[in-house]
Amino acid sequence: MSLDELLSHPLVVVTGKGGTGKSTVAAALGLAAARRGRRTIVAEVARRDDVSRALAGASGGRAFVERTLADGLAHISIDPQSAMDEYLDDQLPGPLAELLSGSRVFGLLAAATPGMRELLTVGKVWELAQAQRRTRGGEPYDLVVLDAPATGHGVAVLTAPRTFAEAARVGPVARQGRTIHEMLADPARTAVVAVARAEEMPVNETLALREALGREMGLPLARAVVNGVLPARFSAADATRVAEGLAPSSHARRAALAGAARSRAQRAQVARLRRGLGAVPVQTLPHLFVPEVGAAELERLSKELERR
Repeated sequence: MSLDELLSHPLVVVTGKGGTGKSTVAAALGLAAARRGRRTIVAEVARRDDVSRALAGASGGRAFVERTLADGLAHISIDPQSAMDEYLDDQLPGPLAELLSGSRVFGLLAAATPGMRELLTVGKVWELAQAQRRTRGGEPYDLVVLDAPATGHGVAVLTAPRTFAEAARVGPVARQGRTIHEMLADPARTAVVAVARAEEMPVNETLALREALGREMGLPLARAVVNGVLPARFSAADATRVAEGLAPSSHARRAALAGAARSRAQRAQVARLRRGLGAVPVQTLPHLFVPEVGAAELERLSKELERR
C-alpha cells in the first residue's frame, strides 16, 4: 500500500509497542496528509497532547478541544469523561443528560465498566471521521489519524464496540456499537500502521500485532514503520580496518566498533521484520540526534515517509 493509498482512508490507526515513537509517526503522517490537501486531525487519547506540544511548542490546553496546529492539520486530546458527556448530550434530553453527567455514582459506574473507557474513546474517533458530524458546529475531516495506545491496549480499543454490541444485543448501544465496528473492521475505511524499533521485542510485538488484527478484526496490517534507525557509517571492511588501525584502549576505536555493531544488529532486526511481514511494506525512519523532537524534526520525518 502506497502512502497515498494509506492516507486516502478516513481513519488511520497508529499503534505499536510503547516507547517506539507512535506519536512521532502519527504527527508525521498528519503533516504528510495535510500537504496533500486532506483536512486532517491527529487524535491522542487519555488526555495526552504530545503531538500538540511538539508542533505548537506548548501544551494544547483543555482536552477534547479541536485545535488547529498547521494548515489543514488539527489536533484533539480525547478523554473518556468528556466523550461520555458529549454522548449523553447527543442522546438524551438536556436535563437528563446534565443529571447523569453530574452524577458521581453514574460516573463511577461508567468508569468501572470493563471496556467502557475504550468504547467512549473510539466512539469519539468514529464521530470525528464522519461526513456528518454529531458535534455541534463540527466541520468534517478527510482523515483522522489516531495515536492509539500501545499494541495490546490498541487492539482492545478497536474491539470494544463489537464487544458492547454483542453484550447489549438490542437497543441504541448495540446499534451504535455495530455501526462503529463496521467502520473499524472495514479495510477500505480503516488502516492500521504499526510502529516499531529495530530491536527484538518491538519486532516481536509487531509480528504479533499483525496476527491479532487479523484474528480479532479481520484487518490486514497496512504498513510498519521502524523508527530511530541508526546510520550505517561503517561496512564490515571499515570496521576491520578501524579495529586493526587503532589501539585497543582507544575511546574512538571502542565507540566506532560499538556503533557499527549496534547498526548491524538493527539492520538484522529490520530484515527479520520484513521477512515476518511478507508483503506488508516496512519503512525506516532515521534516528534523530536531537534532545527533543519538535516541529522541524516532524516535518523532516514526514518527508522521509514520502520518499520511500
